[in-house]
Amino acid sequence: MTIGALAEATGASVDTLRFYEKRGLLPRPRRTAGGFRDYDAGAVARMRAILRAKALGFTLEEVRTLLHLADAPADDAEAVRQTAADRLAETERALADLARQRDALARLVEACDGPETHRHDCPILEEILA
Repeated sequence: MTIGALAEATGASVDTLRFYEKRGLLPRPRRTAGGFRDYDAGAVARMRAILRAKALGFTLEEVRTLLHLADAPADDAEAVRQTAADRLAETERALADLARQRDALARLVEACDGPETHRHDCPILEEILA
């Protein structure tokens, strides 16, 4: 299968496929006599797995770890679970940071009188420029 066909089958761009191949997430395909990439059917499943993992928030390094664990002969479900638990903890931290950011912005927006406020008295600018 050509890189264009793989892109169409997975919804990923050709550039993304090349990037993941270069990063070692997608195995290098064999080349045709003309030098074109020729992916096997397993590339579709692997690329879809990469995209699902990315959609869950896993970093590329975490995706690499998960794929390595999936390909490993040993059954190491605990390592998979720990990788997911670590990603969940990081997601919870990021959500808490975003909630604090949202609350701070909401307070500033509420404190601003809008059109009646001169920019020199604007609490938003006061906070940013403090």
